[in-house]
Amino acid sequence: MLRSAVLVLLMQGLVGGSTIEVVQLYQPLSLHGTDGVGEVKDGEDLLQAAVLSRPFAVSGALPEDLVKAVAHPQQIPSNNPGYQVEDANLLNLCQVGLNVEIRGEILMVRFDVSELSIPEEVDLTSRQVLKLAIQAVRRTLEDFLRDSDERIEVSVGILGTNDENAALKDLATRFVVGT
Repeated sequence: MLRSAVLVLLMQGLVGGSTIEVVQLYQPLSLHGTDGVGEVKDGEDLLQAAVLSRPFAVSGALPEDLVKAVAHPQQIPSNNPGYQVEDANLLNLCQVGLNVEIRGEILMVRFDVSELSIPEEVDLTSRQVLKLAIQAVRRTLEDFLRDSDERIEVSVGILGTNDENAALKDLATRFVVGT
C-alpha cells in the first residue's frame, strides 16, 4: 500500500512538473564602468551598451516566458574586483517594464515607459534603450526558432508615454520570426 502511494505521488510529480529548456537569451546590457562599446552600425554612434547573449534555463509558457526573461537581471561576471555591477540589464536600470502575452496568433510585446528613468552613469537616450531592447527580443526569438519550422508574428508596442516622450511610440513595430 505504501509503495503504491509513493508511486502515485511520483507520477503526479512527473506529470505536474515543468519542463526546463536551456536557450540563448539576448539582453540589452549597459557596458558602463568598462572600456567596451557595443556593436556599431553604419551611421550610428558608439554606445556603451550592447545586445549580448548568455545561456538561460527557461520554463513556463513559451515563447512568452522566454521573452519576459529578456528583462531578467544580469550581473556581468568579472575577474576584476573593481568591477562590481548589481544589474547591467538596461530594462531594469532604466525602469522599463516588459509585458508579454499571446493574443490569437500574435505575440504581443509591450514596453512600459511610464516609470522610465535613465541613471546618470548610463549615457544613453530612452530611444537607444528601447531600440536595444527590441533588438534583444527579436534576436532571442530568432535564436529560439533557428532549427524550427515554427513562425511567430510579433507586435511590439510602447506604453506609458507622456508629453515629453510621446515620440517613443514610433518605435512600435511588427515582425515575423521563423520560417
